[in-house]
This record gives sequence, C-alpha cells and structure tokens, in this order.
Amino acid sequence: MDKKEIYEYLTAKGIPYEKAEHKAVFNMEELSEIDLPHPECEAKNLFVRDDKKRNYYLITVRGEKRVDLKEFRKQNGLRNLSFASADDLMEYMSLTPGSVTPLGLLNDPLHRVIFFLDAEFEGNMIGVHPNDNTATIWLGADDLVRLIREHGNEANIVNI
Repeated sequence: MDKKEIYEYLTAKGIPYEKAEHKAVFNMEELSEIDLPHPECEAKNLFVRDDKKRNYYLITVRGEKRVDLKEFRKQNGLRNLSFASADDLMEYMSLTPGSVTPLGLLNDPLHRVIFFLDAEFEGNMIGVHPNDNTATIWLGADDLVRLIREHGNEANIVNI
C-alpha cells in the first residue's frame, strides 16, 4: 500500500487519524527539524534480522529512545540481531530506507515480519509514516496493533 492507500484503508476501517504532509525525512534528527504536532508521540523504527537471515523483526520505540539490540534479543529469546538491508526492506515490506513504519507490515502478505512495540505506546497515540517519508500520521497505538494482528503478522507489546 502506498500513502494514499493507507489513508483509504484507515478510513475504511474506521480508524481515526491525524495527518501532516512534510518534506521527505530520513531519520529522527531531520524529523525534529519539522514543526509537527505531537512530537512526544513520534516513533522510531528499526528493521532487523537474525544472524541466520531467517527471521525479520520491526522494533518500534519512542523517537528519543535507544535500543540495545544485544539486550533486546536476550529479553525476547532471539538469536543475534543486526540491521536488515535496504533490499530486505523492499522485499519484506515494500519500503525504502527512511520510510520504515509499522504500517509497512500491511505490505507483508506472507506475514514474515514480527512486530515489537514498546509498551510505552500502549493506550497512547503514536506518530508513524504512512509508508512514505513525506507525511506523518498519528493514530492510537492500540488501533495500530489491532490492524497488524488482523493482517496476520505477530505483534508483541514489550518493555524496551
């Protein structure tokens, strides 16, 4: 799904959201230079894989938070983790670097990517890209998790 299709999908599902179009951003630093509502809700997304390239994960945390991949893998019983390639990102979620978002999981028809959402978002709003880094949308994190699970991807809420 592209940006327009994401908007249509959320509307069809009855998911309330707020959107803001902006210049393309490729990291949290660039995003912080844009005056957007709800900066406290901005999410950072890490697309990673295990050392055997068998399992792929999307980890979503608040924008200012750092993720220790060694600690994360230990807490969640995973193999060693490293960042997945741009080719993997395109293959698994049809996204390009800078556009990584949990909504990209809706482009994973084989449900191969496992989602981990930081528990800090539970019950709160989350700001993510709509599969395109020229916009940000804010929606309920619980709605986001429900959409991902309905799609068929595993979604975990964990303390990171």
